[in-house]
Amino acid sequence: MKRILVIVGVLILLFLILPITNLIVGLPETSLVSADTGVPDWNAALKILGRKCVNCHSAEYKLPFYAGIPPAKGMIESDMQTGLRYVDLGAELLPEGGAPVSEVTLAQVERAILDGSMPPNRYLLLHWNGGLSSDEQETVLSFVRKARLEHYATGTASEEFAAEPLQPVPDAIELDKRKVALGDKLFHDQRLSSDDTLSCASCHALDQGGTDQARFSTGVGGKMGDINSPTVFNSGFHFAQFWDGRAKDLEEQADGPVNNPIEMASNWPEVIGKLEQDTEFVAAFTAVYPDGLKKENFLDAIATFERSLITPNSRFDRFLKGDAEAINPTEREGYELFKSFSCANCHVGKGVGGQDFQEMGRADDYFETRGDVIKADQGRFNVTGEEADRHHFKVPTLRNITLTFPYFHDGTVVNLAEAVRTMARVQVGRDISDDEVAKILAFLNTLTGEYRGKLLE
Repeated sequence: MKRILVIVGVLILLFLILPITNLIVGLPETSLVSADTGVPDWNAALKILGRKCVNCHSAEYKLPFYAGIPPAKGMIESDMQTGLRYVDLGAELLPEGGAPVSEVTLAQVERAILDGSMPPNRYLLLHWNGGLSSDEQETVLSFVRKARLEHYATGTASEEFAAEPLQPVPDAIELDKRKVALGDKLFHDQRLSSDDTLSCASCHALDQGGTDQARFSTGVGGKMGDINSPTVFNSGFHFAQFWDGRAKDLEEQADGPVNNPIEMASNWPEVIGKLEQDTEFVAAFTAVYPDGLKKENFLDAIATFERSLITPNSRFDRFLKGDAEAINPTEREGYELFKSFSCANCHVGKGVGGQDFQEMGRADDYFETRGDVIKADQGRFNVTGEEADRHHFKVPTLRNITLTFPYFHDGTVVNLAEAVRTMARVQVGRDISDDEVAKILAFLNTLTGEYRGKLLE
């Protein structure tokens, strides 16, 4: 009994010594603390986050002095690796080339502060000064709001919602109308395929939410793909193209299907040879592109048309712009739940997505549950070869989501309610009630917008 009491006493002493020592010594600091961006608000936020949050969300791995004590070292490194898996704030808060902090990182930092999810309670047990004071919270939140307003706000939201993580789709964007018209023709031209049976619109039908509403698309000769065709609507807002981000922009994306043997199974010399026989098309094309029928010009025209495929004036957009009656109380509650479940950490901005890569199954192994893992399931890893990118995919847009079924890169889920439940489980690691699902679905229904003045349906 005496031995047990001694052991308990030692543990209690350690429990008190470690946090007290942390108070005296202070938390390890990362390089962000001394960074100078030239922007006072940004610098102030970096100093706070660089002393606290970034210690578990940075590749710098600043280990505390007691990290060598077993089993503390393993636990601490595990926590740091988990934190880094979610986000590398060390890199994200100071992007290369002086770029602004991304919409996604701003949303992640904001949500962690607003819901008090970071740092975890067990961290605070040993780091009594690890939390953010109310003043520190306000300093960081003020930076988030200002950065969002300066770099990402569309300028059309009302003052109340100007700094929201979601932004209205612009009513219009400036594009060369002649190129848009030519791109429209090419987008719907079946001569881009080897047997003249498929066009871009075959997999991205504008009357089906910009998709083909099939699990996998069918290519030339009945060949079947192995990944779901994402919507083309609002794709111009995305930071990269394709689920794995292998195309940096819409021009690169437009080059893919024509040359893909299981899609259009053609090539540009073959396509140009066919289109050169169409004198009317040649005349219209060279009027816009005087240097003639060239691959680069085709890609430019198609990409310009695709950038025109925006869907503004959804009910949610009207709400953000100040129309309080555009959505009902249940739909607004659904939006608040959408944010509280951290959905708006990744589904941000004008496109409500399309701004970063995220691991599918971050909180619970999606692929172990589903089984039958194929190459397409490796996601971004297929492009970079980096293990950290395995199962990472571009976050899809949620605009017009009720029309763009089936869901996920593998097209395995047709029912949107099931998709919401799956995301809550595998991405957030939280249980979600039927009532909460219903309210989030109500909100998602408000994201359907208009194309050329007509509501998509």
